[in-house]
Amino acid sequence: MSYFDAASGAPLHPVARQALMASLDEGWADPARLHREGRKARMLLDAAREAAAEAVGCRADEVVFTPSGTRAVHAGVTGALAGRRRVGRHLIVSSVEHSSVLHTADMCEAGGGTVTRVAVGRTGAVTPSAYAAALRPDTALACLQSANHEVGTVQPVAEVAGVCREAGVPLLVDAAQSLGWGPVGGDWSLLTASAHKWGGPPGVGLLVVRKGVRFAAQGPVDERESGRAPGFENIPAIVAAVASLRAVRAEAAREAVRLRELTERIRTRVPELVPDVEVVGDAGNRLPGIVTFSCLYVDGEALLHELDRAGFSVSSGSSCTSSTLTPSHVLRAMGVLSEGNVRVSLPPGTAEADVARFLEVLPGAVAGVREKLGAPAPATAAGARELLVDSLGKRCPIPVIELAKVIGEVPVGGIVRVLSDDAAARLDIPAWCEMRGQEYVGEEPADRGTAYLVRRVT
Repeated sequence: MSYFDAASGAPLHPVARQALMASLDEGWADPARLHREGRKARMLLDAAREAAAEAVGCRADEVVFTPSGTRAVHAGVTGALAGRRRVGRHLIVSSVEHSSVLHTADMCEAGGGTVTRVAVGRTGAVTPSAYAAALRPDTALACLQSANHEVGTVQPVAEVAGVCREAGVPLLVDAAQSLGWGPVGGDWSLLTASAHKWGGPPGVGLLVVRKGVRFAAQGPVDERESGRAPGFENIPAIVAAVASLRAVRAEAAREAVRLRELTERIRTRVPELVPDVEVVGDAGNRLPGIVTFSCLYVDGEALLHELDRAGFSVSSGSSCTSSTLTPSHVLRAMGVLSEGNVRVSLPPGTAEADVARFLEVLPGAVAGVREKLGAPAPATAAGARELLVDSLGKRCPIPVIELAKVIGEVPVGGIVRVLSDDAAARLDIPAWCEMRGQEYVGEEPADRGTAYLVRRVT
């Protein structure tokens, strides 16, 4: 089985396994106690904190270990907002942040605060000027991921940090996807990360709060982790997490070159091997191991199952893989196709032969799914100047497939109206038009659902 889903969770690094097993014998005691066993545990915890600080580029007393990356985000955002309550209750986030950030933003709004969600371009990147425009006198905190978890696009963190610093606003950086590749540059104020993203054990997060940042931890606190992450520290897991971070950093420069070559091969070959595919995310300014593409006329869940049966573990941002059946918020914000989306994220050590076999398997898997869904063959007939496609009650990609089947039945300049009550159609029909060179006219209200208008151009 070829595991191509490292962005969700990287395989446990061998160094992490060794450190975990070794520290189970030495780090089980309470590090807050003064007896011999407690002192051993404290020494392990302090050494891990020093090593983590070196990797991040901060002071050791600015590092807090949390039970997960999500908990680090929640604690960081709520603590920074509470610490700057006198300034105001305005929060800035990008529209493509990880759900842990967006859920905390929702909680801020529910509690009476205000949130500005900064838009991104089609590559998934924000602009520093957009953050500058979002800043207000009552802005308490801004958040920005270092790199996107779904498409790999690297964000201009240093520039945004400079804009925020000039305005006196702290910037929290979610560095979960990038910290294993290197430290985050720029004058940021808070940083979060998660060990399972770089080959550490699950259940260890990092929260860094720079000295001078106003911060008030929320919820019950105790004497552990500066009162910012209550509860008994999982010292063996913490030691393993930091050991793996140091190990992957030592390999990062060499491995980044190799993985960039492999992902570039996927980015180049997939559109050549599979028709009607859009590769999404920034072509150059991206993490080394992530490449994401969307296939027209494909059900994402069905495609993942086909690839899984062929021996490949990949993931998707498609709506059909979510229990809520709503399109990926990242793909929606980017304005790209939300169905048939595949994210390939290669872990360090991925063999070139595995990538070659993936490229051999993918065309057949996509063709099989399209055939089952009745995807269209090229059409050339021209007839009525206007057609109505009733796709009510059908989920994407079916409305898009039915549109593609009939677009050739109207002459150039003719209109196809697609009736749909699936929210994903609002994203996928315009995305299809852009990919296929047709004109998306807009939408009109209908008795049921919405009518989406497409004019045939070619």
